[in-house]
Amino acid sequence: MRTAKTCLAAAAATAMVGFLAAPAAAAPDDTTTTTFEVLAGTLDVVAPATADLGSGAPGGTITGQLGDVTVTDSRASDDASWIASVTATVFQAGGGSPAETVLPEEVDYWSGAATATSGNGTFTPGQATAGDAAALSSGTQLTAFTHSGGTGGNSATWNPTLVVNVPLDNIAGTYTGTVTHSVA
Repeated sequence: MRTAKTCLAAAAATAMVGFLAAPAAAAPDDTTTTTFEVLAGTLDVVAPATADLGSGAPGGTITGQLGDVTVTDSRASDDASWIASVTATVFQAGGGSPAETVLPEEVDYWSGAATATSGNGTFTPGQATAGDAAALSSGTQLTAFTHSGGTGGNSATWNPTLVVNVPLDNIAGTYTGTVTHSVA
C-alpha cells in the first residue's frame, strides 16, 4: 500500500510539473500595424548639352534633330500633369552683325511623337508632325510636350526636330545659340 501511495504521489507530482511546464496556448492570429512612406520627388527636364544641326546655304533650310529631351515627374502627385515648353536665343556667328544673325523666329520646332513614356495619363506632343512645326521665340514659350491626368510618377522622351530657315542675306559661319526646354 505504501508503494501504491508512493506511485500515486509520484504520478501526481509528474502531472503537476507537466501542467506547470506546458506552454501557453497561442492566439489563432495576431496583427502588426505596418507603415511606410512614399516620398515626393521633383519635376525635371534633361536635354542634350550640345547639338549640331548640319549645314545649308543662305535662302535654304537646315534641318536636324536636337537629341533626346526627357521630362521625369517623381512628385508622386494625385494630379501628375505638366507642360514642357521651349524657347531659343538669337543664333549668331562672328561679330553678330545683322548678316551674322538668325532670329529664333526663323527656326521652326516640332517635337514629334514620344520615343518613350512611362506612367499613366495622356502624353501629347506639342507638334506631332513636320506640318505642325512652329517658330521658336526668345520671349514666348512654345509648348513642346504635355502630360495630363495620371497619378504618381511618369516620364516622356522625345527627339525634337529644328528647321532653320536661313535668311538669304546671311554670310558663311558657324552660328551658335541656345535652345532652352523648361517644365512646370
